[in-house]
Amino acid sequence: MQTPSSLSQLSHAAKDALILMQQEQITALQEAVKQLQSRLNMSSRNSSKPPSSDGLNKPAPKSLRVAGQKPTGGQKGHPGSTLCQATQPDKIVVHGVPEQCQTCQRSLAFAYVGETRQVFDLPSLRFEVTEHHAMQAICSCGQVHTGEFPVGVNAGVQYGPRAQAAMVHLNQNHAVSVQRTAALMKDFFGLPVSQATVVKAALAGAQTLQPTVQGIGHGAVTSAVLHADETGLRVAKKLHWLHVLATDTLTWIGCHPKRGSEAFDALALLQQFKGVLVHDGWMPYKALLCQHALCNAHHLRELTYLLEEQGQAWAGDMIELLTHANHIDNVNCADGQSPNYDAPKYQAQVRDLRHLYDAILAQALVDNPIALSNGKRGRPKQSKATNLIGRLRGYSDDVWRFMTQADVPFTNNLAEQAVRMPKVKQKVSGCFRTLQGAQTYCVIRSYAATMHKQGANIFDSLVAAFKGAPPQPRFG
Repeated sequence: MQTPSSLSQLSHAAKDALILMQQEQITALQEAVKQLQSRLNMSSRNSSKPPSSDGLNKPAPKSLRVAGQKPTGGQKGHPGSTLCQATQPDKIVVHGVPEQCQTCQRSLAFAYVGETRQVFDLPSLRFEVTEHHAMQAICSCGQVHTGEFPVGVNAGVQYGPRAQAAMVHLNQNHAVSVQRTAALMKDFFGLPVSQATVVKAALAGAQTLQPTVQGIGHGAVTSAVLHADETGLRVAKKLHWLHVLATDTLTWIGCHPKRGSEAFDALALLQQFKGVLVHDGWMPYKALLCQHALCNAHHLRELTYLLEEQGQAWAGDMIELLTHANHIDNVNCADGQSPNYDAPKYQAQVRDLRHLYDAILAQALVDNPIALSNGKRGRPKQSKATNLIGRLRGYSDDVWRFMTQADVPFTNNLAEQAVRMPKVKQKVSGCFRTLQGAQTYCVIRSYAATMHKQGANIFDSLVAAFKGAPPQPRFG
């Protein structure tokens, strides 16, 4: 650092050079502070950061929907879920009237039902023990004949399919820890089980369901439209990746130590897909030989950041345009059928929207010029706005595929919804201790999520699986 005495000895040229250097340092520090402040302002609402990263500073919800489009509360045609009286109750308790009138003391010979009230409750929950006797008979010739036990009754004492299904349903599908699952089995049913028993039931269930889940994966990659996503997962104290493939009726989940193409090769599913893959624009997905559709929910969040944190007006125009296009697409699909993409009127709508889209991006480039090379090795670093503009321009057909192709949605929400329960599981458990435990969870969760989508009762499906005959979902 220069001292006052040493500064006085400098020439005017040296002083000018020193001032210029200090100004450059101040500018660099101001830019660094600006970037750090921008990072602090990022949240799940204006970036691709997950909601779990918001912590206690979770931003207040702010919808992109225009006020007044729909009334508050349940929409017209939405089926209600109000508790209603059953037409055939399981038990009737009659509350009689006195034998004599309390006023005149005359006999009350006739009584009728004046009012009915129903109480919905659970029966007393208690485990039951079924003992199987294998009879024996000895022929006069000495031959011993022994009765056969039913299939699945293999030990002198064991847990039945309903008990095992309850353990797996709580632990794997509802993210209850192994310790609390064992405690709940005792509290609910009076059935004491060990933590090892819960783990053993999950392993047995996954082994039975593995062929079915393989069918779910192959069914997913033969669909016309497929959603894909991935998220980090801690396994044996190391970072692994949870890979998700989802359709309207199928959910497949797999685990691998790698995130990109190496995982795709090992899991051996995505390379077979030839339809439209909906994703967030990650490069390994773009490298797959299929058609692509980009998730516009990601774009809206990034645009929200540019509008609110950097004051870029073009981002607000783009948000309005994309949400308007989504509204048009939803109106055209309101009758449950895909719009006629070949109709001249519809194509004219799309052309007008695309022209406006290109005009907004042209203005965005004026506001955010591409950074030129500064003489250093490698590509010059671009701003977030420039990177987003490049993606919206370079992959515009993928951005707009929801308007031009049947069954392609505006967002990648199907895959992101499939990721939520595994994240809850990780939040409860911290991590999976072994890779086998993570793979077991993936198998059972894939089956449970698929059966839920197809309207089946998950518990009943798991009971049937432990009986050796798991119900099969529709793979097509």
